[in-house]
Amino acid sequence: MIRIRLATGSAALALAVSLAAPAYAGEVIGTVADASDTAGLGAAEVVIEDLGRRTVTGRDGTYVFNDVPEGTYTITARYVGAEAVRFTINVPAEGLVRQNFVLGDTGSDILVLGQSANLASALSRKRTADGVSDVLTRDSIGQFPDQNVAESLRRLPGINVLNDQGEGRFVTVRGLDPNLNATSLNGVRVPAPGIDERGVALDVISSEIIESIEVKKSLTPDMDGDTIGASIEIKTTSAFDRKNDLYVVKLGGSYNDYSGQLTPDVGFDFANRLSDNFGVTGGLSYYKREFESDNVEGADWQEDGGLVYAEEIQYRDYDVERERISATLGFDARVGEHTELYLKGVYSEFSDQEFRRDVIFILEDANVSGSGTNAVFDDTDAEIEIRRRVKDRLEISRIRTVVFGGESRFGAFKADYAVSWAKSSETKDGSVDPTRFDANFEDSGLEIGFDYSNPRIPLYSVTGNSAGFLDPLNYGLDEVEFTAASLGEDEEFAVRLDLGYEIYSDAGTLTIQGGAKARWREKGFAGRVEFYENDNYTLADALGAGQTYRLTDISPLPGFTEATDFFNANRSDFELNAIDSTIASNNETYTVEEDIFASYLLGRWESDQLLVIGGVRYERTDNRMRGNVVRLIDEGQDLPGGGVAADDTVIVTQREIDRSYDHWLPSLNIRYAAQPNLIMRLAGYRSLVRPNIAQLAPRFEINEDNEAAIGNPDLVPYEAWNFDATVEYYMSSNGALTAGLFYKEIDNFIVGVVVEEPGSFQGIDFEEAETNINGSTAEIFGIELGFSQQLDFLPGALSGFLVQANYTFTDAKGLIPDSDLGAVTDTPTFREITLPSASKHTFNGVLGYEKGPLSLRLAGTYRDGYLDETDSSADEDRIVDSLFQLDFTGRYSVSKNLQVYFEWININDAEYFAFNRQGGRQNVLQFEKYNWTMKGGLRLTF
Repeated sequence: MIRIRLATGSAALALAVSLAAPAYAGEVIGTVADASDTAGLGAAEVVIEDLGRRTVTGRDGTYVFNDVPEGTYTITARYVGAEAVRFTINVPAEGLVRQNFVLGDTGSDILVLGQSANLASALSRKRTADGVSDVLTRDSIGQFPDQNVAESLRRLPGINVLNDQGEGRFVTVRGLDPNLNATSLNGVRVPAPGIDERGVALDVISSEIIESIEVKKSLTPDMDGDTIGASIEIKTTSAFDRKNDLYVVKLGGSYNDYSGQLTPDVGFDFANRLSDNFGVTGGLSYYKREFESDNVEGADWQEDGGLVYAEEIQYRDYDVERERISATLGFDARVGEHTELYLKGVYSEFSDQEFRRDVIFILEDANVSGSGTNAVFDDTDAEIEIRRRVKDRLEISRIRTVVFGGESRFGAFKADYAVSWAKSSETKDGSVDPTRFDANFEDSGLEIGFDYSNPRIPLYSVTGNSAGFLDPLNYGLDEVEFTAASLGEDEEFAVRLDLGYEIYSDAGTLTIQGGAKARWREKGFAGRVEFYENDNYTLADALGAGQTYRLTDISPLPGFTEATDFFNANRSDFELNAIDSTIASNNETYTVEEDIFASYLLGRWESDQLLVIGGVRYERTDNRMRGNVVRLIDEGQDLPGGGVAADDTVIVTQREIDRSYDHWLPSLNIRYAAQPNLIMRLAGYRSLVRPNIAQLAPRFEINEDNEAAIGNPDLVPYEAWNFDATVEYYMSSNGALTAGLFYKEIDNFIVGVVVEEPGSFQGIDFEEAETNINGSTAEIFGIELGFSQQLDFLPGALSGFLVQANYTFTDAKGLIPDSDLGAVTDTPTFREITLPSASKHTFNGVLGYEKGPLSLRLAGTYRDGYLDETDSSADEDRIVDSLFQLDFTGRYSVSKNLQVYFEWININDAEYFAFNRQGGRQNVLQFEKYNWTMKGGLRLTF
């Protein structure tokens, strides 16, 4: 028998008002909560066993079954970590039946508090998800495992986190570039603060304001189609997440071993239900981190007669101060019986004040000799250049999102709708980045030796003219690079409407759903960079605090702010280099508009065992791209419009290009419950990722030799077919075993090329050019394995242990041009590479302990080495070495309202090391050392 409920009224009215409809059968509603009655349990599975009808509770623990035939039924609620609970209900021909569930041991808060609650919630959401996904959640008093979103995601299978200064920043999923992921915050697509990326730097967002992070690895038609790695969905709290009000105050600090500085780490968040149908949530967090790192970088490695050496070595001394401010405010309301509305706003600001002082050895024009791992450079009839610099740069990244939306449900008819705005920005105004002093030694008797026996830290020694090498008066100003203005912005408005209609039968529920979404995005960059010279300015005028560098002696160095202070105080003594300033101020300027109009249709079939979601999504993209053509004409050269340049001349003209294209994106997701605790999934879908917006901008920089760096507005999106198969077994206690296979075939992979012969592109002539093109196909195959278990079956104190582990194998191969192109029309030849950022092996492990007031957690992360950047040959490619990092968290509840916490990050002092393999050995390209950071303090809950 099939029962169809017809909605009354129009769809437009349904969004705003509650409409009465006659009941053709009974309705079953209720709430699933934990035994302490602290919070509703979201993602609990509720099944009417006799009818094979299944639903999943919302984040507030509520559920509803419409059009239930008259009769007596068994209804069951399941949640990972708790025994299933069953009731018998009698459903009348018309009317409402309420059946609430309480799961867990009487009075226990184990399902909502602590590590066990984090695990149970994450596994329950994974178990009931429509597609392939992994989840992280916080517990009922706001405890999240790690300090920012990127660090938290590090613990999930298939995830690799790319660090910046020892802290997680960008996330790669299944070996794919961070730009191939999509990130949303409360359903709002987050634009990228960085001017050159689509990928969002997730260290901008504090974990203090986050309720959950879900990494969706398969797509359904109602999701945006522009992701190949994963859709990372971040959600803040809702007033309806808890049954009672909550106020949390965090008072803590952070200490870095290198810097020796204690800095604040504080926050406040709350959830307040002002009535049964209205509530407000919010939070504010502030974290300041002062730290130091020691860096070595090598470049232009050469091999000559068996001697391998670098023509450039840099020793960099970093002193960094980072501040992260995150705030959220949300309102939730139930309007009548059929509609829920929400308004949520998020603000995050990440400021990065970086002082970098360094000494650089430029050795390309020096004599070189040596053997084995030792090289000696001298300046006899030759030249050695030594540079000493200071970078004083303040970079501020901001993310702002606002969304208003809701859900209305009238029996079988449902509607979801939202209007949103998001804006990200990045500024560097007023930075002196860098001030560069240099000295050129010719026939001075200077001799510099390098010992490469430690491939991570080559050490130097100076003989001969060491006095001249150490004299700050010998280092005159080369130039000051002043960022007078720098603003990158990425802004998006979006409107979404989804309409669904359910058809109930004895076999299950069929939902027909369709919707549309419009996104209007604009991303651009504009800056003013000024280069200054001063022949009377030397390093001696800018000396200050000594080095904090620990690897070797790199003095003399400029002070932290002395160079900036001298420049600002004596601006009139500096001469502007107008040519370089004009080029630098115009060659990166661009604006790209990207408007996306999407619609979809899907069918969803659901019974107690089987869920099938299939359909197709259509996306149309309209671009309007603007960029500058910046051409340098030397004095005496011909001008484009005729005549001869009387002086060096920069000509700037703007170009604008429009284009449109569309895609059809089919998908199919199948979830089959062979048993209540054994879930099998299959997924196949087509997706795309549009080129980085900065790559599309029609920017042309042409120097005096007619050599060009060119943006390519003809780039087409990455297009991928994706397939997943997983098996998930959920244990009777709090735990699970999971295994999955994935495969991706990606067309139109974007690669950089050099065109060596004269040609023309977009009507611009050149002698040689660097640009990006769409290349060949890439393939990714992998295996994901996961295990998690609360060991509460062990006796006594041992029952407090908890174990989590996951392993991912990724084989990601692609083709890139193996040489420069002869002409712009040439078809390149290719060599096979492992895709950048793709570690073949990643492993995460957590050993937790939770008993009474004590909670301990030791987490380890390992990833294989990976290809970071390609060069002209495999031996010159940049490889990042493998990394293992160990972190520890301890918490002790002094009372119900007071907790003491302690965190120890990077216990084992994991280092960053990038190298190439010229000469059959590891040659340093970048090495960084940070040492550990400790955090600790108090958490007060009310």
